[in-house]
Amino acid sequence: MKRFVLDTNVLLHSFNAIFSFGKNEVILPIEVLEELDKFKRVDDELGRNAREVIRTLDRLRKEGSFNDGVPLPTGGILRIPTFLDLSPAQRDLGISPDSADNRMLMTVYTLQKQNPEAEVIFISKDINLRVKANAFGIRAEDFIAGKVESNEIYPGWKEVFFPYEDMQKIFVDGALEVGGDYPAYTNEFLLVREQDNPSHSGLAIYKKSQGKIFPLISKGGAIWSIRPRNKEQVMAMHLLLDDSIKLVTLLGPAGTGKTLLALVGGLHKVLDEEVYTRILISRPVMPLGKDLGYLPGSKEEKLSNWMGPIYDNLEFILTNRAKGRRKDLSKIDVSKFIEEGIIEIEALTYMRGRSIPSQFILIDEAQNLSPHEIKTIISRVGERSKIVLTGDPYQIDSPYLDAWSNGLTYCVEKLKGQELFGHILLSKSERSEIASLAAELL
Repeated sequence: MKRFVLDTNVLLHSFNAIFSFGKNEVILPIEVLEELDKFKRVDDELGRNAREVIRTLDRLRKEGSFNDGVPLPTGGILRIPTFLDLSPAQRDLGISPDSADNRMLMTVYTLQKQNPEAEVIFISKDINLRVKANAFGIRAEDFIAGKVESNEIYPGWKEVFFPYEDMQKIFVDGALEVGGDYPAYTNEFLLVREQDNPSHSGLAIYKKSQGKIFPLISKGGAIWSIRPRNKEQVMAMHLLLDDSIKLVTLLGPAGTGKTLLALVGGLHKVLDEEVYTRILISRPVMPLGKDLGYLPGSKEEKLSNWMGPIYDNLEFILTNRAKGRRKDLSKIDVSKFIEEGIIEIEALTYMRGRSIPSQFILIDEAQNLSPHEIKTIISRVGERSKIVLTGDPYQIDSPYLDAWSNGLTYCVEKLKGQELFGHILLSKSERSEIASLAAELL
């Protein structure tokens, strides 16, 4: 039986983490309880997770003594060791017991010394603490539950080659029957090339439920004066305008057009086709749910301080749509849309508990959300709504997330192949020549 010692940040990241270690022993240093007590009063996602962990521990304590070990439903044991003599560990490691992190390392070291034959593993989301533990000869690992095992993000499209006859069926007859076992995910895009003439190509999409490959049919012209500039943007726009696809993820670095395309698609669906009643836009504050009361002004004024990129994109769309008008008029149009309820700007904090029907929902910078937070947000989506998640998984602001453990990447990995889900990874910057140069060389 292995012994896993958990850091506080693991429980704040996933409140049910203690149930993720099978038939092994899970150990919580007493410092973890002290830190949970500090977080439980905070009204954000970390506070909610802390309170949920405390409730779980309160239920489990009825099963026995934490000091001796309480049985877990997984077949393992949960223990909170007390009365440990950490002075030998302080002497051997030469670190001060003044910090909770140091005391946790001392606890792991002491447990290791008590039973050298048992495998003791320290689990933490804190990279620096894992490095520090390793320097002391303590085995330390990241919490990998909810972490994508692949080292390559699903792009949402691939290149395939077909004979001339099959190309004709796709792009002339309107569909090619390939069966439901075709090696592609449903709603995966295909860059189809002719085997004997690769320059002859076109874009298509595979629908597993129908066992067919369909061509991408352009609606012709620009939408709100915005025209896709590359094949990935064409694919992204198709997903945004397809009402049968209820969840769309657009990933890519800055300048690839993720947010711009999502806003254009939303405006078209709300104002032109009237499929949805409004566009609901939000993006996480770091950390998620940070109290907006610390910012001056009303809720709308507070939100405007960190929704700048959204306003910039809206102004660009409206200015581009009516060239020759002054930019200040486009700002008036943005304010008008918000006043009339066509566009609603909301903090993620206030989305918890809501049911959101008949709306086009855009969550920007979603790479800064944990898998649990992504699940919470998607579960708010009501009937006849569509949700779009955008972000760059390689630009993480959260100290405990990375490209493979953030909620956006996790969502893509878990939902690919579902009929209601569509995804595209954008790679080419279209913001400006200087932005493209910076993305390529810096």
